[in-house]
This record gives sequence, C-alpha cells and structure tokens, in this order.
Amino acid sequence: MTDDLGLFPLDLVLLPTERIPLHIFEERYKELIGECLREGRDFGLVRSSDAGMAEIGTRATVTEVLQELPDGRMNIVVEGGDRFRIVDLTDGRAFQTAEVEPVDDDADDVDPDDVERALQVFRRLVELTATEIDEPDAGSPLLAFELAARVDFGTDLKQELLELTSSQERIERLTELLERAADAIALEREVTERASRNGKVTPLRPDS
Repeated sequence: MTDDLGLFPLDLVLLPTERIPLHIFEERYKELIGECLREGRDFGLVRSSDAGMAEIGTRATVTEVLQELPDGRMNIVVEGGDRFRIVDLTDGRAFQTAEVEPVDDDADDVDPDDVERALQVFRRLVELTATEIDEPDAGSPLLAFELAARVDFGTDLKQELLELTSSQERIERLTELLERAADAIALEREVTERASRNGKVTPLRPDS
C-alpha cells in the first residue's frame, strides 16, 4: 500500500524513536510543517546529499514546538516513526512530495544473547564517556534503533542501520559499531594518559 507524503530532504538521518531539533526557515518547509501541525500529519525526513536522495527515509512527527517567530520561522522537535521507501517522486506542491510504501522488517527473531551483548557494550560506552543516559527496554522490538539513537554514529552508518530489514543483522551490526566506538574512546584515553607521562612509565622511588 502506498500513499503520498510531503518530504523534508536533509543531509541527516532520523532513526525510529529518535528525537532531534529542527530549525524551519524556508518558506516551503514552513508550509509543510504548518500543515502537519494543523492536520496532525507526519512528514518524511529523508537523507539528501551531493550523492542524491536516499530511497529509504523515516516518517517524522512534530512532538514539540519550541519557538515560533513572527516571520513564521520555527524551532521544533521531531520524533522518528515508521520507515518508508520512495516509490516515485511527485510534484504539484511548493515542497517535494513522493509516493511511498512502508519498509517492514523480515520475520526473523533476535538471539537474546546478542541483545544482552549489545546492552553490555552500550553500558561500557556510557561508562567510558561518563554520560547520563537512560537505557532502553531490552524487550523492545525497536531496541537496535533505540540504542543507535543514543549514539552519534554519523549519517552514513545511521543510514545503513535504517535500511537493514533483518532485526538480527541490525543488532549484530550495531554491536560491532558500539564496540568500535568504545574501543576508540578507551584507546584515546590511554594515549592521553601516556602523553601526560611523556610516554614513559613512572617507577616507584626507592624511598616510596
């Protein structure tokens, strides 16, 4: 089943359950967001870069209007919902529109051991960064997205996770990315500590 959706192309990726702030200043997007607010509708946030527009994006819901300025500009918070695939770009509005279809996950089960491994690595990363952040429910069907939304992986990796349709493959890939991030932070700390000692181990003095 397809439907027509107003698009907001940006060089960023919004994951399901993720919340991000947006500054709305172009006239066409003032129109789009204004309609969504009045009619309680979603819009599609899809990555757009020099390489073109991504095929898969995320439905976004405005959860909060932080500020409305006299000239119509807005600062808002949006939350990622279901994923969609662009079937065909359409026109006729000031903003880009498209015929889209839902993107559903495959009917595969996630290994509970892999879920626990992902949570363990996430906890390690949180501890290393001394960040106060809540941990999502291990039983959530969107756990991988919820964990990924709490870490800044950059647009390329977030788009990769967004496009995966295997829950098992997604949790495995996420764990790999979390481990890589945690190891990089641990290594950076070690290098900093060594540099503070001029790269040498300070032995105990004889009179210590």
